[in-house]
Amino acid sequence: MAERFEARPGAALPLGASLTPNGVNFAVHAQHAEEVVVCIYKADGQTETARYTLTGRAGHVWHGVVPTIHATAGTLYGLRATGPFSPEDGHRYNSAKLLLDPSAREVVGQVIWQPPVLDVEPSPGEYRRSDARNPSGPFSADSAPFVPRCRVIDPAYDWQGDRSPATPWRDTFIYELHVKGFTQLHPDVPPAWRGKYLGLTAPAVLDHLKKLGVTAVELMPVQSFASEQFLAARGLSNYWGYNPLAWSAPEASYAVEDPVREFRDMVRALHGAGIEVILDVVYNHTAEGGDRGATLSWRGLDNRSYYRLLHTDKRQFENITGTGNTVAIDQPAALDLVLTSLRYWAEEMHVDGFRFDLAPVLGRDSGGFNSNAPFFAALRADPVLAYVKLIAEPWDIGFGGYQLGNFPNGWSEWNDRYRDTVRAYWRGDGRLLGSLAERFSGSSDLFRHAGRRPTASINYLAAHDGFTLHDVVSYDHKHNEVNLEENHDGHADNLSWNCGVEGETDDPRIIALRNRQVRNMLTTLFFSQGVPMLLAGDEFGRTQRGNNNAYCQDNDISWVDWSQAKRNTSLVDFVARLAKLRRERTELRRDTFLKGSVLASHSRDVLWWHPQGHEMRESDWHDPYQRSFAIGIGSRDTSSDLLLLLNPTGDPCEFTLPVPTVSRSWQVLIDTSQEGIDQSPALVKLLPMSGAPTLAPRSLMVLTQAAGRQVGA
Repeated sequence: MAERFEARPGAALPLGASLTPNGVNFAVHAQHAEEVVVCIYKADGQTETARYTLTGRAGHVWHGVVPTIHATAGTLYGLRATGPFSPEDGHRYNSAKLLLDPSAREVVGQVIWQPPVLDVEPSPGEYRRSDARNPSGPFSADSAPFVPRCRVIDPAYDWQGDRSPATPWRDTFIYELHVKGFTQLHPDVPPAWRGKYLGLTAPAVLDHLKKLGVTAVELMPVQSFASEQFLAARGLSNYWGYNPLAWSAPEASYAVEDPVREFRDMVRALHGAGIEVILDVVYNHTAEGGDRGATLSWRGLDNRSYYRLLHTDKRQFENITGTGNTVAIDQPAALDLVLTSLRYWAEEMHVDGFRFDLAPVLGRDSGGFNSNAPFFAALRADPVLAYVKLIAEPWDIGFGGYQLGNFPNGWSEWNDRYRDTVRAYWRGDGRLLGSLAERFSGSSDLFRHAGRRPTASINYLAAHDGFTLHDVVSYDHKHNEVNLEENHDGHADNLSWNCGVEGETDDPRIIALRNRQVRNMLTTLFFSQGVPMLLAGDEFGRTQRGNNNAYCQDNDISWVDWSQAKRNTSLVDFVARLAKLRRERTELRRDTFLKGSVLASHSRDVLWWHPQGHEMRESDWHDPYQRSFAIGIGSRDTSSDLLLLLNPTGDPCEFTLPVPTVSRSWQVLIDTSQEGIDQSPALVKLLPMSGAPTLAPRSLMVLTQAAGRQVGA
């Protein structure tokens, strides 16, 4: 039995565990608690050595200092809180449950899904949340053997002069990756580093990112997370990580030894390569689930303050996240905890930005989504967070949850309408010319209000949630059977086209068509206004074998197969070439939307051309049979004007070219009908100054004016 002590009063801030000259200060928000205790453990995590009651209280924060004899850097600990267990009032205190500190900086161990982790006792012989009995009191089984511990960290770290690359939004190229999956199979990463933070510091990995021209990696969740009980029961696990246990602790399974130090090593290495680090963060819900879920942290400290509860029945959690609970970020306790966590990642871990999962949740109040909600106002007023990159996933599953285009100025948003339009257009769908023109021009219909710019649009073709780009052109239907949900999970309509055969094939014609379709969409992406984002592995044809919801596949379905990179070097080179062209040409990275404005060079920022050589007319835009058209992009210097010819049909299409200015010829920069890519300017193809090239079926050509050169020169 652990010895009991009283901690002398300490400081209410900062929240969590912080080193002091005389020990460790603990500070925990628990508004309705009657007692909060810190439980100290030996290094094995199982032997409890001491319990300290926090005797200090400032407002709703309990605090106290545990002396050095029992607590220092490296000490493992947990919390217990005593208070009312009255779910009908929103309270779920239960001192039998060992709790994680919501402000923990490191988590050791995993949740073992056994009945004692629940605060409601399950029915005899059953362990399913739906079978839990209505409680007459708290479930008295001790959860300590089945839950993780927190570790006190030493915050010291030598950053060696690390600085953020601070890449402007207009120059940003985002690459979404999973820390484990990206290097788990990489042959040039040291074996111990594969699937770890340190794997991203390997020279081969950094070289690949730099070759592509990536300026920012967007890491799928690295906040400490747990698998769900229903996955554990099926022998699966939560691979993606959208199920947080501790918002400020880096996921320990991605570390060789020390997750905090190794995460910082990763950030420093990426910064040294000129690459920013953006975290995909989950502040909309926690791993504790719904009313029949687990008591792991927040629920046992202040359920009523941290979660949105139904007004009509406080035993029930609002579930606009699809996970069983929703964080009450409109309430002071949750808002302060989230802001403190974000500042920690930005200031202490040198993170450059955040992508917010189910971001409308963060802007909800009693009236629904509000772009002036307390969370957004707090970010604008924060001296640190106001200057980091902020990206919204602009939808949740609640009423009015689709909020694309409605986030405040300064935010960027995942633009799924861009993804859907480009996929559908290159599939050959009709009546999309106007939609494609709008998406290509920066989606001003969505983002022009409140002074927002094209960089508010994060343009992408594929992301972790859905098909990879290779699978978009290889599968008509999802194939999620291995998720053990009878293929009911995942979106059914992916706007994909398998090019004639479902799945992999040896048919060279179908393979060539698929490769061309990929090049078509990638070229469209990099020549569009907005911020391009690429899913890791799409640059060399990564497949998930038709699985469009691989959240529970911690295996080679999800891991990046680097042998594909060696087999498909031409596509890697193609993507690098596209990124280079985008960097070199400011007209592809404007601060204003394309709208036909006259530039200083007297050319217009954009012109839309019919294949017959005249500007698109109103009737052309609405012609249900018209698929092909050309896009002219003007520049301040007319010598670098661009012309894109697009033919998504299955037939060749002849284009009558506009006459280039100053007696120049047209130079072919990109021709997606060609498998390879020749980057030598001396060998590029030249077209007559007023010609009529024929585009191959389902292809795209990018032309620029070849100053001072004639055909055959």
